[in-house]
Amino acid sequence: MLNEERRRAIVELVQREGRALVKELSTKLNTSQITIRKDLEILHGQGLLHRTHGGALPRRTGALIDPTLGEKEKLRHKEKTRIGAAVARMVQPGQSIILDSGTTTTAIARALRASHDLTIITNAVNIAAELAGSALEVVLTGGSLRKNSFSLVGPLAEESLHRLNADVLFLAVDGFHTESGLTTPNLLEAKVNRVMMQIARETVVVCDSSKFGRRSLSLIAPISAVHRVVTDRGIGKLELRALKEEGISVTLV
Repeated sequence: MLNEERRRAIVELVQREGRALVKELSTKLNTSQITIRKDLEILHGQGLLHRTHGGALPRRTGALIDPTLGEKEKLRHKEKTRIGAAVARMVQPGQSIILDSGTTTTAIARALRASHDLTIITNAVNIAAELAGSALEVVLTGGSLRKNSFSLVGPLAEESLHRLNADVLFLAVDGFHTESGLTTPNLLEAKVNRVMMQIARETVVVCDSSKFGRRSLSLIAPISAVHRVVTDRGIGKLELRALKEEGISVTLV
């Protein structure tokens, strides 16, 4: 069975039965559990089903979908790690950088832990915790805590950011549509992201290739506001061409 045939069969089975376990899928499709887990991650990234611990559920549809940080951590882990390592090589000593909330920016934080002479501005409580034992200067915004993303949002977060300046913003997004722009499910998160873009000299979007072509509820900014994109080699040719035509520098990892 070809990869696409197997994945189509998985989607059909999940939709028909309302759920599926990795072990069951492995037996029914006569393939390894490792392969099934990889298939489920790919299908989740494509929005065709919802990955859960030990299996999958039918997809959750709509622009309001707002998965937790824990759910996101399970997806595209290798790609996010490579993106984090690539970004760490871009950062220069003496810079002040912003990391918004997200699993990709968390991977960047982990890659930067051994760095020196950097100031990290973030609204993500988990990222601040990741960097707490490092030699880096960490500035955590105030704000109201979003439990799904461990991020601080609202007027306090926006006001504290307006008092700062940064060299580079590394922005993780839930949706990157070449026509609709950068999007996220949460309105307050989008407002904080826009302030981050205002105070940074350069905006670099960091996201795995599954985010392209997606649209979520709240617009952060059009793609014309982006200077650079760091993503994996799974990005489609049409999206890659659209970015280059827009004059956006693209780094593939």
